[in-house]
Amino acid sequence: MSDAPTTAGDGSRTPKAQTNKSLWARIKLFFRQIIGELRKVVRPTRKELWNLFVTVLVFVAIIMAIVALLDVMFGELAFLIFG
Repeated sequence: MSDAPTTAGDGSRTPKAQTNKSLWARIKLFFRQIIGELRKVVRPTRKELWNLFVTVLVFVAIIMAIVALLDVMFGELAFLIFG
């Protein structure tokens, strides 16, 4: 048996192995991992961004129309019930 820290199949370390690092080493590792993840980000093209923007605007307009219609219907219903 070795004295190396046990790791799970996904490469994570046991909590005891993580506490052996200093606070600054863990902070540096955290920021290195953030930068590594940000490098993987795929940014949309201008056309893709425009299509997403229009899709969101249409969706919001539809939801606004549904809510406005329900508001008018419930208002009329309340007026009929309570006079």
